[in-house]
Amino acid sequence: MTQLQYYIAIVAGGLCLLGLALPFGVGASGIVIPWNFLPLAVFLSASFLALIIFRTRIHPGLVGLLAIAGGVVVLVGLGRIDHAASGFWIALVAAWALSWLFAERLSQYVRQGRIAGDVAGLLIPLMFGAAVLLIWEGGTRGGEVPFVILPPPSAIWARIIANIPTLAADFAQTFLKSVLIGYALGCGLGFIVAIAIDRSPFLKQGLLPLGNFVSALPMVGVAPIMVMWFGFDWPSKAAVVVIMTFFPMLVNTVAGLNASGSMERDMMRTYAASYWQTLFKLRLPAAAPFIFNALKINSTLALIGAIVAEFFGTPVVGMGFRISTEVGRLNVDMVWAEIAVAAVAGSAFYGVVALIERAVTFWHPSVRGGRA
Repeated sequence: MTQLQYYIAIVAGGLCLLGLALPFGVGASGIVIPWNFLPLAVFLSASFLALIIFRTRIHPGLVGLLAIAGGVVVLVGLGRIDHAASGFWIALVAAWALSWLFAERLSQYVRQGRIAGDVAGLLIPLMFGAAVLLIWEGGTRGGEVPFVILPPPSAIWARIIANIPTLAADFAQTFLKSVLIGYALGCGLGFIVAIAIDRSPFLKQGLLPLGNFVSALPMVGVAPIMVMWFGFDWPSKAAVVVIMTFFPMLVNTVAGLNASGSMERDMMRTYAASYWQTLFKLRLPAAAPFIFNALKINSTLALIGAIVAEFFGTPVVGMGFRISTEVGRLNVDMVWAEIAVAAVAGSAFYGVVALIERAVTFWHPSVRGGRA
């Protein structure tokens, strides 16, 4: 056990012991103490004993089970109280500390070769996400945060389930039309112009400063112009996405085309290779990591650009339209539902591009190192 893990375990054990002595909350029948709520008392006692007995030898699986049990107990306990007391917050922080200890112990086991890295790569993000949702849910409900300021995840999930057709229509309008079409056009044009710039020094001197100028245009100023040019439907939003994704692809591709070494280019000239043979067999493969960097950056920029562009005129459908209208109605849970859908879609889009990158650039040291 590292020094950091030791300190986390001490803090978690102290919180569990303290939580046994403090009131959990106030319910309809009065003050609720841990011994009146048996699952809470069992969680705090078992966690304290496990941390004391096993100390430096505690297995990450046991810590993970205790963290999950603590999260479930805290959320169930919210239904038994009307107002949270100090014991509730201590139990909530103890569950979070156990999830942190789980991640630290699991990472140590991976470094020691006792657990496969792929398993840890799945379990640690899942535990981190669960801990964030636990803190969010417990903090908003236990702290009685106004619903308008921040709704709990349970309310957002309920809104998602109740509005699946609306969310699906917004997703199709924004992502499947504006984002994907604009992304393909912007990245494709950026790539083609980069090839042209690489071929012609004149274009390099003229188009690169122009591309830099276009990238500096404020999106809130460009979006209304695109609406006037292309109308209120998805083409105007796709045009904004094209502008946002063009320059990152242009710059990264130009940099990637210059990444191949002079010795490799000299060897291609020795074999009497033409410009296009050198481009396809040497320079584009060397530029592939740069190109995929631009594709990953643009996967998030495209979604942001399309949603913001919908604030300036759109049909009565779309993620940006729904966010702007529901904020005016103070339906904050619907706003967060749209944000959740956009976050999942953007993350999935980024993940797909990253997977394609690993398949295409399997030879690159960064990918080989990631697999090792």
